[in-house]
Amino acid sequence: MTTGETELPTNTDIEWCYDAVHGVSRTFSITIDRLEEPMARHICLGYLLCRIADTIEDAGHIPPGTQAELLTEYDRLLDPADDLAVSSFMDDVEPWIPDDPNDDWTVVAETPRVLQTFESLEDEPREIMREPVRELVDGMAMFTARYADEGGLRLQTLEELEEYCWYAAGTVGTLITGLVARGASPERAEEMRANARSFALLLQLVNIAKDVDTDYREENNVYLPAEWLEEENVEIERVTHEENHSGVTNVIRRVTGRAETYLDDAQRYLEVVPEQHGNCVSAWAIPYLLAVGTMRELRERPEDVVREGDVKVPRAEVYALLQQFEEGVSRRRLADLRNEMAEEPLHQ
Repeated sequence: MTTGETELPTNTDIEWCYDAVHGVSRTFSITIDRLEEPMARHICLGYLLCRIADTIEDAGHIPPGTQAELLTEYDRLLDPADDLAVSSFMDDVEPWIPDDPNDDWTVVAETPRVLQTFESLEDEPREIMREPVRELVDGMAMFTARYADEGGLRLQTLEELEEYCWYAAGTVGTLITGLVARGASPERAEEMRANARSFALLLQLVNIAKDVDTDYREENNVYLPAEWLEEENVEIERVTHEENHSGVTNVIRRVTGRAETYLDDAQRYLEVVPEQHGNCVSAWAIPYLLAVGTMRELRERPEDVVREGDVKVPRAEVYALLQQFEEGVSRRRLADLRNEMAEEPLHQ
C-alpha cells in the first residue's frame, strides 16, 4: 500500500479516531473509554479499520458486485506487499459516499487518515491486528459476492449464519485476543483463544436478533436462516410484513436461544483475560452484560423487533451497569451480575 503522504499522524489524527468511534458505536465507545494506553489506541484503530469494511458491506445503495470490488480493493490497502495507492481506492469509493454522510460514511471518507494512523503503530501490535482485519474484509467480500444476484445477503442455514458471524465478529475477537494476550502465560493465552469465538458469536447473534427490521429495510440483508423462516411459512422477502410477525418472532427466539449457548464460554473468556498493556476487564465485561440484558428483552418482547424495529436495554439500566463498574467489580461478581440482568433490569 502507498498513501502518497509523507507526514506522520499527529495527536489531532489520533483524537479524531477516538471521536469517530464515539460517533459510530455506543458499545465500543464504552469499551474504549475504559481502556488505557496503548490498548485504547490499538482497539480504536482496529475497530475503525473493520468499520470501513462493514459500512461498505452494509450499503444498500451500492450494487453487490461493486461492494465486493471495493472490499477487495480495500483488502489490498491492508496488504503491506501491495503497492495500491490509497488515492486509487478513494477515487472508486467516493462516488458512493452520500452528499451528507453520517458518522459511518465520514469514517470511510477518512480512510487515508485511519490507515496512516494504523501504519504508524509499533510493529508488534500492528501486525497482530492486520491479519484478522484482512480476514474480516475477505469474508465480507466473499458473502457479498455469494449473494450478488439477490441484491443483499440471504443466509440459508444456521451454519452459514455462524460462518458470517465469524467473519463479522469472530475475526475481531481474534484481533482483541492477540492484543490482550501478549505477555500472558501460555495456559491463559490458550484458554482465551479457545473461548474468543464464543464471546464474539454471542455479541453478533444478539445484534442480529434485535436488528432484523433495520437490517432488511436499510441494508436489504436477511441474516435469519432461511431454513428457520421456511419452517414458520415465512417468505424471506416478507420478513417485515405484518402477517409474518408471529413466525419471525419465533425465529428471533431461536437465534436468541443460540446466542445463549455461548454465554458460559464467553464468561470464561472474561475470567481469564489479563489486565496489562492498558487492558481492563470491565471494557469487555460491560458489552457482555449488555448482551445478557438484551437477550432478556428479546425473550420478553421479541415482537417489538418487528413491530417497533428495535429492542434495547433501558438507558437507565446502562447507567446502572456503568455505575457498578465505577464502584469496582471483581471477576467473581460477573456471574452474579449476569444472573441478575438475565432476570430483570439492573436499575430495578
